[in-house]
Amino acid sequence: MAQGVVSTKRSLRVALMSTSSRASPPNDYAPTALVVAELARELRKLGHRPTVFATGRATEVVGAPAVFARSVWSPDRLAALRHASAAWAQIATLDEFDLVHVNEPEALPFTNFVPIPTVATVHHDRDAERSVHYTAYPEVSFVAVSRRQVELAWEVPFRAVIHHGLDVERYPLGKGGRRCAYVGPFTAEMGAHIAIEAARRTRTPLALGGAGPPHPEHFDRAIAPRLGAGITCIDNLDDQRRVELLSSSRTLLSPREWEEPFGLVMIEAMLVGTPVIAYASGAAPEVVEDGLTGFLVHSVDEMSRRIRDVGAIDRRACRERARMRWSSGRMAREHAALYVEAMDHWSATRSRSAAPRKRELGTLVVTADL
Repeated sequence: MAQGVVSTKRSLRVALMSTSSRASPPNDYAPTALVVAELARELRKLGHRPTVFATGRATEVVGAPAVFARSVWSPDRLAALRHASAAWAQIATLDEFDLVHVNEPEALPFTNFVPIPTVATVHHDRDAERSVHYTAYPEVSFVAVSRRQVELAWEVPFRAVIHHGLDVERYPLGKGGRRCAYVGPFTAEMGAHIAIEAARRTRTPLALGGAGPPHPEHFDRAIAPRLGAGITCIDNLDDQRRVELLSSSRTLLSPREWEEPFGLVMIEAMLVGTPVIAYASGAAPEVVEDGLTGFLVHSVDEMSRRIRDVGAIDRRACRERARMRWSSGRMAREHAALYVEAMDHWSATRSRSAAPRKRELGTLVVTADL
């Protein structure tokens, strides 16, 4: 199994296709769109030429307006198909790209009609229907965002694991505070109600930062009745308020009860020096270094105990470790290296005999283990 990053000095022309459901960069909590914007910016710094296909003003193709003037929410597969179709039509017409990098499964069928090397990042948790969809495109180089995602979606022919990264300069060291923070949608699997219970047991104030689409049924049943007595809620958390909340908090509580593929808000917290107490599910064990940048726990009892312990973690050391591991520059360098490998893979796959054969799954590159 090969590891590490292959350097390249070649300037690549990359068509970087974002999602239809969020602008890129987003003006609210939209991890995929944010990562696409960060990747484009850092690729330019490396001397590459990314062109972002997104919604509205975010589209960077001169004279080629996006099919949607604004993002389409909630996610709509037909809208995603129209978005992808318009982007692929522009890519084929311009005929000036070395590679296409897509971020929605609906974009893949068009690879059958536009002969160009393609990379596809899988941003979601395990989905059997989509896994079957991915296996139909052996020429595409699939990217996972965590090793846990690869373990669960074992059918997908992943060629690399590339963890997300962010612009570390946008996250100054925060002073912390007495309260805990929760950031995320108010759904049962995201665990805001567990964070409330842990905070109550330790008599620690908790600020709940709502992010993503509303889920009124769960909020009204499991969260709203428990507000008060130090438990507060902040609705419509934009980028600035989210960073302010994380910077002024003792710890971020992340009791996710599902296999979250990554968890971008965890690295946002660590980048401002706020340690994370997370359930050891999904990608959390790859992101949180127990005792250094936070704690991994398995129950509300453990989370409560670690709220008392988290003050012993040095905020500056937490931030410096996060800056080492989670920069958008590191993410872009790994993508640039993968793009070269993907072009070689695409050429080799197309040149093979059409005779029946056993498909190789390729090389899995595990990153961000500094």
